[in-house]
Amino acid sequence: MSFHSSAQGIRVDDGHILRARLENSGGQMVDAEIDLNQFIGNDNGSFQWEGENFSHSAEDISFSIEGDASVPILRAQLKNMEGGFNWADINLSERIGNEDGRFEFV
Repeated sequence: MSFHSSAQGIRVDDGHILRARLENSGGQMVDAEIDLNQFIGNDNGSFQWEGENFSHSAEDISFSIEGDASVPILRAQLKNMEGGFNWADINLSERIGNEDGRFEFV
C-alpha cells in the first residue's frame, strides 16, 4: 500500500530522510524512517528510481503534500552534466509503501 494514505506527520529531514508515523496491521501509529539516498539517484538533472545519493548533487530540496489526492512530492534542483541545475520532482508514493508500519521500497 502507498504509505501516504496511512501516515501522519510526513516530512523529509536533512534533505533525504523520509519520516512519518505509519499505521501498522494492528491499527497503531508507529515511527518510521527511510533514507531516500538508498533508492533515488540523479540522472543528469532528473530524479531516478533505483539510483542512489541524489542529495549529494542537489540544492533547494523541499517536500510537500500536494493536490486533492495529497500526493507526497520531493523537489530539488539537481546538477546536470553541464554543471548547471534543473528543477525536478518525484512522487514518492510511486515506489515507497507502508509494510506493517515500516517504509518499504517497491
